[in-house]
Amino acid sequence: MAQYSPVRPTASQSSPPLQPVRRRTGRAARLQVALPAARGRDVAARGRMRGAGREALGRGVKCTLASPLAAAMALLHSHRLLTAPRFAAAARTSSWWSHVEMGPPDPILGVTEAFKRDTNSKKMNLGVGAYRDDNGKPYVLNCVRKAEAMIASKKMDKEYLPIGGLADFTRASAELALGENSEAFKSGRYVTVQGISGTGSLRIGANFLQRFFKSSRDVYLPKPSWGNHTPIFRDAGLQLQAYRYYDPKTCSLDFSGAMDDISKIPEKSIILLHACAHNPTGVDPRQEQWKELAAMVKKRNLLVYFDMAYQGFASGDINRDAWAVRYFIEQGINVILSQSYAKNMGLYGERAGAFTVICSDAEEAKRVESQLKILIRPMYSNPPLNGARIASIILNTPDLRKEWLVEVKGMADRIISMRTQLVSNLKKEGSSHNWQHITDQIGMFCFTGLKPEQVERLIKEFSIYMTKDGRISVAGVTSGNVGYLAHAIHQVTK
Repeated sequence: MAQYSPVRPTASQSSPPLQPVRRRTGRAARLQVALPAARGRDVAARGRMRGAGREALGRGVKCTLASPLAAAMALLHSHRLLTAPRFAAAARTSSWWSHVEMGPPDPILGVTEAFKRDTNSKKMNLGVGAYRDDNGKPYVLNCVRKAEAMIASKKMDKEYLPIGGLADFTRASAELALGENSEAFKSGRYVTVQGISGTGSLRIGANFLQRFFKSSRDVYLPKPSWGNHTPIFRDAGLQLQAYRYYDPKTCSLDFSGAMDDISKIPEKSIILLHACAHNPTGVDPRQEQWKELAAMVKKRNLLVYFDMAYQGFASGDINRDAWAVRYFIEQGINVILSQSYAKNMGLYGERAGAFTVICSDAEEAKRVESQLKILIRPMYSNPPLNGARIASIILNTPDLRKEWLVEVKGMADRIISMRTQLVSNLKKEGSSHNWQHITDQIGMFCFTGLKPEQVERLIKEFSIYMTKDGRISVAGVTSGNVGYLAHAIHQVTK
């Protein structure tokens, strides 16, 4: 028997008569009350049900249930409002971000993730560009530990840095790159601002070029170049071009190709050069070749953007690694420059870097500095403090600076030693290939010359992980695994 008498709708009401709801007891009653809440999965839907319940009671619907939700259900059914699937579909189609596609995974991150999943005890990760000691462990320099202790003992504050960064740090960075006897440094015709490591410093430069370099929007990168160069300049609104650099047939510098391409670059364009330890190939020009490059750049009237992420880390000598930058400036080429302290001080997570512009005179430098600050302010307001403090203390404290120079040379020497040991072990394995390019190249990375299918075999058969182009981080090679690596390479190349 029906437990309520529905109110008949008037002519103005379009709803059909409400149907009787049978009285239920026990579990059935509880389920009947819970059903609307289960179907209305979002808060808004449940709110509409409660509102409808109050409306139903207001119309005179007599409900024997303790909650008005049963009456709400009847009313919602009568108006055909309970359409949860349609609500969900509408929510999906009305999303602001429904058009956003899944982005491709980062190739280096993909290598690391696959490495982590591998259970082989002999597995090697040669993809990550971070230094490891001979036990394969992250390495914190002793001079960094001492600088941190000095900072802690002085109980320094955590106030904001100026927009341009820590003054002691920026001046020391300029001196490190240009040399203490540099005319540009001593005359003050430069400006250096602190950046968020190498990437952030490059982006400051890219934004500055986009706004103020009116001669061209074209940036010429070596082929290949660091993978992040392309999005850094592209996302700043610049156009990417390329010049020949690496010869995969010889695993060495294609110097004639580079000179030929650079000679055809339109005047007043931008060219990016790796100051040392070219990433990803590890192939650098010799000093005689740098001289020819400088002459060609000067003849073509090109703006040179140096990326120097490995000063001291490449050869173990900070002056040798900065030679190209200093030579170009000596030849009257006013370069721009990005620096990073991730590799040479191991300050990866501290994000300490610098961006420098060489100007005509000190007055021009002041004007450029003012505009750099205007660019930086809406980007990140001011740079991080701790890494700049650490680097500044090391560079400006004679004892710590001396210790740093010893330690950075030790890191460089270990990598050079691993290159030599790898070639030696390949010979012991009986490999007939010429692996001299491994020792000819310099810095953290090595272009092995391995083909994608050989890399695939190394991953599947030996759990040795690297990017598909055959680039390896030599920092991931140790005296304990170099023999295993040589054996695996020989197996896939013989």
